[in-house]
Amino acid sequence: MQKAEVLILGSGAAGLACALRLAEQGVRSTVVSKTELCSGATLWAQGGISAVLDAADSLESHVADTVQAGGGLCDPELVRRVVARGPACIEWLVERGVVFTPDETGGDGRLHLTREGGHSFRRIVHAADATGAAVATTLADLVLAEPLITVRENAFAVDLIRDAHGKRVVGAYLMDAHSHEVVAEPAAAVVLATGGANMVYLYSSNPSGASGDGIAMAWRAGCRVANMEFMQFHPTCLFHPTARSLLISEALRGEGAVLQLPDGTRFMPRFDERAELAPRDIVARAIDHEMKRLGADHLWLDISHRDADFIRSHFPSIHARCAELGIDITREPIPIVPAAHYTCGGVLSDAAGRTDLAGLYAIGEVACTGLHGANRMASNSLLECLVMAEGAATDITERRPAPDGASLAPWDASRVTDSDEDVVISHNWQELRRFMWDYVGIVRTDKRLSRAAHRVALLQSEIEEFYGNFHISPDLIELRNLVTVSDLIVRSARVRDESRGLHYTLDHPAPHPDARWSLLAPGEETPKLLPIAESRLAS
Repeated sequence: MQKAEVLILGSGAAGLACALRLAEQGVRSTVVSKTELCSGATLWAQGGISAVLDAADSLESHVADTVQAGGGLCDPELVRRVVARGPACIEWLVERGVVFTPDETGGDGRLHLTREGGHSFRRIVHAADATGAAVATTLADLVLAEPLITVRENAFAVDLIRDAHGKRVVGAYLMDAHSHEVVAEPAAAVVLATGGANMVYLYSSNPSGASGDGIAMAWRAGCRVANMEFMQFHPTCLFHPTARSLLISEALRGEGAVLQLPDGTRFMPRFDERAELAPRDIVARAIDHEMKRLGADHLWLDISHRDADFIRSHFPSIHARCAELGIDITREPIPIVPAAHYTCGGVLSDAAGRTDLAGLYAIGEVACTGLHGANRMASNSLLECLVMAEGAATDITERRPAPDGASLAPWDASRVTDSDEDVVISHNWQELRRFMWDYVGIVRTDKRLSRAAHRVALLQSEIEEFYGNFHISPDLIELRNLVTVSDLIVRSARVRDESRGLHYTLDHPAPHPDARWSLLAPGEETPKLLPIAESRLAS
């Protein structure tokens, strides 16, 4: 195993944690990042990591909250497994140098816990309002210092490579972001930790790299995907012409911030008894409803009634960034709008990250394990990254996959030419994200989904023709993956003739009495709707 390399695609919390866990077992790995090492969605995460650390809280409560937020589509066994590992993963991070905000009232070394939407107790461990940055930078430093880990920056994964029988993944084609040279990289195991696909939408809280690469590559290689219709929109992103992707953490609402109409009226109690602390799908739909009712392009989030020193100490990053834009959150409300935030579906995988293909693992946002169901509860995402990274690393170590031994086919660019029509890429990129926002967004209808399906099909044909005839580029790779994922989202949404969790349709506003996953396999035109037990990936 010392000579067999594990290829980890993605450098967020899931990928970095997996590499470090493997190194602890003496297993070598290569971490591939599209840009610099510390650049993924984890870096942007503000709120924190959910874990049961308070004596008043319980694992049962955390499980129950997660299942309730998931709209009946969570896998209870998987939820329990992940939640149970939460405290140990927090301890693992602390031991490796992540500095979380302490509880200053106790003086006994306990960590400060905040509360977010859907949680019955304070159970969010955080590093002020920049938890993701604290986790990502600490793990990245450890990865760079670990001799068993090789880091490859500015490299794009183009596609997975399977063995001659098509049953096992044996590597991946990687393209240098600068030279555009493509090489075949062999590996005994490949871990997809590529994050979500939220850049399919016009407005997103994610960095530009969230283009669904892992989902699209796994799909093309023959893996099933599940629950792709459930795309989470974060209720509160800053509405500002120069900072459209700035997330305004849910932790503000956990500390008393209220949502307001343009006239200052609070409205969330009309939609849910939990008001601002209702799950994200409810809050996002309420904001969307009020914006459309009033013809407003944004609403407001106000925490100015709290003490100014409290605001500055608990939310220093948000306070500073807003101040740069001329907004003093200690004195005035923050203009907000919902934005695409998290992909709850993904590559079907089990508790160890295993997929339909031997040697291929999917962990973090790229995967669908059953933890999130129809809606992800706040701060369960980083928890999932850490727990699933541990599970995948353990499974890889125990199985000790051997290198395939066969030489990989080199990348063939002999029949393509340079393009003089790159405007096709930029035009299709904008068109795709616009109609996905308009037709497959927070509120859907059968007609909107039908229009989206028609446009996706046209774009797919055009993009595949372009891909087959011209030299590839980073923009083309991402556009190809985005249109693939858009197709999977639309197909999955069209078969769900109900409203459940993040999938809300005006034509079918009530949920069915039986909760079923959507499962789509390569070669099938229409997803199957199956009970959770039938959707689980066999070990």
